[in-house]
Amino acid sequence: MADLKRFLVGLGLGLVACAAVAEDAPWVIGLPQLHRLDLMPAFKRSIEVGNVSSYDRTGGNDDGFSGKYSFIRKEGDNLVIADLKGPGCIYRIHTPTPPDDIVEFYFDGEATPRIHMPFRQMFEGKQAPFVKPLVDGAGGGYYSYVPICYRKSCKILVRAKTFQFYDLNYATFPANAPIQTFDPKVTASDKRNIEIATAVLNGGRASDLTAHNMPAGSTRKTYSVDSSLAPGKSVTLLDTHQGGRIGSIRLEPALALAGKDRDILLRVTWDNEKEPSFICPAGDFFGYAWGKPATGDCLVGTSGNVDYCNFPMPFDRAAKIELVSVRKGGPSVKVHSDIVVGSTPRRSYEGKFYAVWRRENPTTEGKPFTFIDAKGRGHIVGLALQAQGKESGNTTFFEGDDQTTIDGNVVINGTGSEDFFNGGWYDVPDRWDRPLAKPLSGCMLYQKPMGRSGAYRFFIGDAYSYRKSILQTIEHAPERNQHMADYCAVTYLYNEKRPTPSPVVPDLATRRVTDPSKIEFSADWTLPINSFSFKDATLSRTAVPSGNGQTRCLSFRSQGEDWFGPAFLSVTCDLPAAVRYRVTIDVVKGPEQGKIQLFRDETPIGEPIDLYSATPSAANGISVGDYMAVEGENRLMFKVVGKNPASKSFGFDLVHIVFKM
Repeated sequence: MADLKRFLVGLGLGLVACAAVAEDAPWVIGLPQLHRLDLMPAFKRSIEVGNVSSYDRTGGNDDGFSGKYSFIRKEGDNLVIADLKGPGCIYRIHTPTPPDDIVEFYFDGEATPRIHMPFRQMFEGKQAPFVKPLVDGAGGGYYSYVPICYRKSCKILVRAKTFQFYDLNYATFPANAPIQTFDPKVTASDKRNIEIATAVLNGGRASDLTAHNMPAGSTRKTYSVDSSLAPGKSVTLLDTHQGGRIGSIRLEPALALAGKDRDILLRVTWDNEKEPSFICPAGDFFGYAWGKPATGDCLVGTSGNVDYCNFPMPFDRAAKIELVSVRKGGPSVKVHSDIVVGSTPRRSYEGKFYAVWRRENPTTEGKPFTFIDAKGRGHIVGLALQAQGKESGNTTFFEGDDQTTIDGNVVINGTGSEDFFNGGWYDVPDRWDRPLAKPLSGCMLYQKPMGRSGAYRFFIGDAYSYRKSILQTIEHAPERNQHMADYCAVTYLYNEKRPTPSPVVPDLATRRVTDPSKIEFSADWTLPINSFSFKDATLSRTAVPSGNGQTRCLSFRSQGEDWFGPAFLSVTCDLPAAVRYRVTIDVVKGPEQGKIQLFRDETPIGEPIDLYSATPSAANGISVGDYMAVEGENRLMFKVVGKNPASKSFGFDLVHIVFKM
């Protein structure tokens, strides 16, 4: 019995000692979170994360179009879009359709709103604390990352009869959390926090952020390495055997990691583990899209010819970072790296950093794409997605919604893929139709003819935290995941242990970028026009008679010769590879059409094509010649070299240009 007593007393003392060692992360809630990057590895003290959105509750695609699901209840003629219980904090508000109607925030049961403004004005950056870059509008979407805290409750009301798309992210905290309800009066402390947050969010591309992502008192040392990476070999960029944390990685030249084979890998090992902690194609880790630099946010990306990473990465005893070449041959690659390491080892309340690369090619019919399915405790801090459909000219897979399941419960339902990445209205000019880099989100690439759309989003206050497990997915169709596609993603997270099975080097077939073999450019929509005849010519996008109906097209009309020869139309086609393509066109033949011929460098490529027809009719798949393309922009010159004697005009009604390998 005495021995048992001594054992229990000893066990009790041991538990007390363990409790003393196990710390909680400091309470930092609100504006300081936007610049306290040193707390990114810390396990979150929230008890729940979630969102409120206009997603279609039936699983369909009416995620805001009709407004049916764009409120949780009505109060008179007004719409309540959120009613949250505290203590809590709203970390992100996004909408692609901000109205000019008034939005009001009611806190802690108060009868008077503390926020009262036109909804659109919240994102314009003219009224503190809603200032840029904490708020912005880009890529067709409008977003706010201003933390809006509430002690007891927060009700958001829109003074309108209708509303459309929206989603907001929040976290709920335990009762003892030191949360103060949002005060619209901006204090001197608020101004200082906004100034620092602005510098952090805008500063990651130009310099490292180690002044913000290292704990106070950490000393910093830069490890610089010049390496020559031979095919099939590896080089070590860092190998340290004392506890600390990585605060900055700079690697150049960025073009050394470029390429469609994704054949240079980043291999990271924490604390002398027998297996690597994670392996990721190096370019994709730094936010490349289809083998080229594409990202430029504050945490990961490319600036000029330098790849950078500002994620803090704490470790206990050791850290090793390597570049691994899996190329079969060719010259060595020269790289220079600068890695900043801080002296503070991983603290008991911090997770380790991981980057999980996954690809589904093709995706599975009826099942969404999985970014990550992880066990343990941790939080997601970033996602980068490269999505490519199987059909040229079709990106409707990007209608798919994101969904987050935490600890077994679905807590987040999104409203569309570009909405998840803070955008909106893909394929609409000056919206989600081109690369766009903002501090925490952006469009990496949008190429409708190739069926491609890529995007990234990084999380600070809005990190998706979990205690037992997380499943992060996104659909690849408007509903029911019916569109087969090629989805490739990197998930950045902190976790208490490696979140995946033993990492393996993905083979070439798994890694390699797959370019489409057929590429279709729709002339009636956003096909870029380089130039057309200097005189006596018109160009319009319109619908023309065709058979028993009408066909939309790019309609060119000319009266004949131009100053420098035949009337012409020059268009720009962005192509993925420097190969020879067979070029065909879809047109509308008719009584006003001329004879068309494709030229390059004033040299005919194919034979003249007579498009005259007594009655308008569609004609598809007309071969105009073989074209040796360059990778990237190609200018195609179509000349109206003459006309049928019966034709009334030198016309050219172009519907599609199709390239086939």
